[in-house]
Amino acid sequence: MKPIKRAIAALELMLIFPAALFMTALFVRNLQPREYEPAHTAQAIVDWYAGSVHVGLWLLLVALPFTALVTGYITLQRCWTIDVQLRRAAQSSVDIIRPHLALLLVAAATLAAGGFLAIVVLHMLAN
Repeated sequence: MKPIKRAIAALELMLIFPAALFMTALFVRNLQPREYEPAHTAQAIVDWYAGSVHVGLWLLLVALPFTALVTGYITLQRCWTIDVQLRRAAQSSVDIIRPHLALLLVAAATLAAGGFLAIVVLHMLAN
């Protein structure tokens, strides 16, 4: 089953790569004026996706990630049902995390705040 899991993981990465490329290009194009690299190339990628609605939007940004979502869900559900060690490891992780849940939420909120702040600052610098 391990080689199959590796193949599914590789397939999942390939399925989400076009959407990740597009999202990265959206971010990179706002880092500096568009006449400079890499913002110019990022804008070209965004323009290509926007100009090709059937391929760019429906296939690369909807159909492939949806396929990855369904494939991943089925794989996780099957592994959860079959693998007793996976269920035990998950329960052990929950038991370890539970006493520190508040601190983990503080850490997650802090990271999210930093990410939001970085996005806002980059947006302000771009304008």
